[in-house]
Amino acid sequence: MDNTLFYTKLKNHKEPITVLLSKTDNFQRIPDDWYIIVTDIKGSTVSVEKGLSELVNLIATGSIVAALNIAKKHTIDIPFFFGGDGATLLIPSMLLQEIMEALIIHQENIQKEFGIDLRVGNIAVSHAYKNNQELKIAKASINELHTIPVILGNGLHFAEKTIKSRDLDFEFEVKNKQKALLDLNGMECRWNKISPPENSNEVVSLLINAMQESEQASIFQNILEKTDEIYGPLQSRSPISIDKLELKFNYKRIKTELKAGHKKFSIINFLKVWFSGMIGKYMYLPNNQGQKYLNELKQLSDILVMDGRINMVISGSPKQRKLFTKYLDDLEKNELIIYGIYVSKKSIMSCYVQNRNAKHIHFVDGGSSGYTRAAKVLKQKVNHKKQGL
Repeated sequence: MDNTLFYTKLKNHKEPITVLLSKTDNFQRIPDDWYIIVTDIKGSTVSVEKGLSELVNLIATGSIVAALNIAKKHTIDIPFFFGGDGATLLIPSMLLQEIMEALIIHQENIQKEFGIDLRVGNIAVSHAYKNNQELKIAKASINELHTIPVILGNGLHFAEKTIKSRDLDFEFEVKNKQKALLDLNGMECRWNKISPPENSNEVVSLLINAMQESEQASIFQNILEKTDEIYGPLQSRSPISIDKLELKFNYKRIKTELKAGHKKFSIINFLKVWFSGMIGKYMYLPNNQGQKYLNELKQLSDILVMDGRINMVISGSPKQRKLFTKYLDDLEKNELIIYGIYVSKKSIMSCYVQNRNAKHIHFVDGGSSGYTRAAKVLKQKVNHKKQGL
């Protein structure tokens, strides 16, 4: 049986994710012959502490854009999960060679241009199953424009740990370097750091793991319901506010975008990006068609990622955060979850823009790489738990 279009043909559930999580029969097992690809910046915390948060996000975004441009060429939908300093992808076997070759070129380019090591690896979904990992998926529409994959099971995190722990075993052979291509068209990083909307004064980055794989659905359902109760529905707690968006379009930003996008830094390429930015500034003026794009931008921002854990970026007040963390602390004390959190004053955004007519995705992270810093907190908690502290 050909499973290439497994995700493309998967039913798109229109009900809220909290309802979807109560109906686990709607989740389907990922085919054995699919692959998990993981990219991850080695020592990302060091890069973040050097003030390279936006570059870290852009490199991670590039991993997704490279894969999506290949999948689009073959008219195949694939699930992807942005993690701030890396990305995870689920792909059919027919795309493996082409996507891995593109990601290795991306890896080499990032090392050459910025001296940053990007880990790239893959394992077969069947390998995760052989190691007693679960991996089920559903498609969920979170608004009229945006659909996200929702994962149950620890298969993706098993893949991430496996790939991180055995770097040398995952070297991938590029069969023909002359024919291998990296297409990062559509990747942009042109927005300034974004202040939270009015009536909000902080941005919270959260990573939440359920301690028991079998209880993920019910625990995540309860947590998302509590999030709605304290912060309001997804769109109202988004850190992206249209009136706080500012284009940051200078020489350094254009140069970084070109280098990360595997494009030669030349006067012609510089002027192309600069010119498109100038048009962009005109488009975003009030009463212009660009306002439609900006309204879509908020809906198409990836502020909730469900990859076997909850990853979310929320804007709100310290009072709301204290209420929410008290709830999470109680769950943690009862050994139902373990979580990492980071609080910042702004969010950062990198983008994949195929065109400006509902064909764009915006990857959001907390300021100072909130996901990376929350992951550090989570890792420390896990280590303390292992040591019985």
